[in-house]
Amino acid sequence: MTVMTIQDASRRTRLSEPTLRYYEEVGLIGPIARDESSGHRRYGEADLDALQALACLRAMGVGIADMRTYQANRAIGRSAAGEQRDLLTRHAHRIETEIATLRVHLDYLEAKAALWDARDRDDPQSEAAAAERVNAMLDRLEAGL
Repeated sequence: MTVMTIQDASRRTRLSEPTLRYYEEVGLIGPIARDESSGHRRYGEADLDALQALACLRAMGVGIADMRTYQANRAIGRSAAGEQRDLLTRHAHRIETEIATLRVHLDYLEAKAALWDARDRDDPQSEAAAAERVNAMLDRLEAGL
């Protein structure tokens, strides 16, 4: 069994040491075993597995409450599979919405850059086409997508 210090666990999971302590404090992991002589935390493979899952969820913008649910469902296993699927699907839909919003923002920036490029080149036809594209993008932005 591999036993790691908090520094090792932090490097391996790419979660900061304060985050590791916080996750233990709020019950997302642990309790983490302690070295009898020093009292320092010692992370085992199961702890690291749980932390890797939490690191992925955190990177995807999942909040503490849903992380807690996810961890509880992991402990339950197969009988919580439906709830686990629903939790992950809900976040997948949230990310799809974020991607769609970012796509509109990207399209707007490209349209504005084309407008300014046409102005820089003193090309009235391209400027008019780009202005039309910018106005269409503004309509999409105002519509919320």
